[in-house]
Amino acid sequence: MEDNRWGVIYCPKRGVWRTHRKWEKIQHLLDERGVQYDFVQCEHRGSVRRLATMLLKNGYKRLVVVGGDTALCQVVNGLMSLPAEQTKDVTVGLIPNGEANDYARFWDIPTDDVEACVDMLLRGRVHKVDLGVIKAILKGEDHEEMTRYFMNCVNIGLVSHILHLRHQLFSFLGLFLLTHITTFVLLIFHRMESVMSYTINHEHLRRSVMTLCIGNCRGYGQTPNAVPYNGMLDVSVVSQPEVLKFVSGMWMLLSGRFLNNKSVTPYRTRATVKVEDLGGARVSTDGHAWKHPVERLEVSVLQERVNLIIP
Repeated sequence: MEDNRWGVIYCPKRGVWRTHRKWEKIQHLLDERGVQYDFVQCEHRGSVRRLATMLLKNGYKRLVVVGGDTALCQVVNGLMSLPAEQTKDVTVGLIPNGEANDYARFWDIPTDDVEACVDMLLRGRVHKVDLGVIKAILKGEDHEEMTRYFMNCVNIGLVSHILHLRHQLFSFLGLFLLTHITTFVLLIFHRMESVMSYTINHEHLRRSVMTLCIGNCRGYGQTPNAVPYNGMLDVSVVSQPEVLKFVSGMWMLLSGRFLNNKSVTPYRTRATVKVEDLGGARVSTDGHAWKHPVERLEVSVLQERVNLIIP
């Protein structure tokens, strides 16, 4: 495989009318600029990792994902499934096509300007970025071990439950607006806290937690000071607030002042974060809720593991 040939993975947005219009524009720009590329389209969210692995095994050195945070996360998991010697020269590019595009926003990758994204990829400025690692023990008689990687953050608790509800409802209802409305109605009846046992900076704690976010990057505003190039993880532990404090906390989250909320306890660490008891809470990584319940997990960071193309 030629080193300059791109492997492009296109992930259409769910529930969007004329979803292929963006790809048609990207294809036109790539052809116009004489880019050599091969294109594959994911059938569903779970197929992105398989497609990324397939392209890498066939010798592609540049993977470009047209998708959101979850798609990027799946591509990186495909990358990490292969030996490091085989993937050390692989570069990953991103054309945002998701809902939040939080990781792209951190690097100032244009979310609405396809032409600027293609030009950025052509310039090929590469930055080595950190990668989060989760080693989890799943619930069940076999206590199966699972390792997953993330670019942005891992959430444990309410945020993950919201994502799980949205995924289930979208599969059933099929419309984004109706899915969002139904999700928030069901949340009224949801228990919003779990008793968790966790260790951060070698300090062991056990308390009621609404959500726990471990960020390698922004964490959708929950770890706003985290950066994916210092070898550290930022952690935000959110306790159960009163109703009025919850409303003000949501406002602080949207306005970028999340850590000022009195219900939030922030940490920064180089050490492995251990959650020995999740209290039945769900887990999600980069906007994707895990299907399997988790008994316990450990989160750490791999420094400068992914070659990312940035502006």
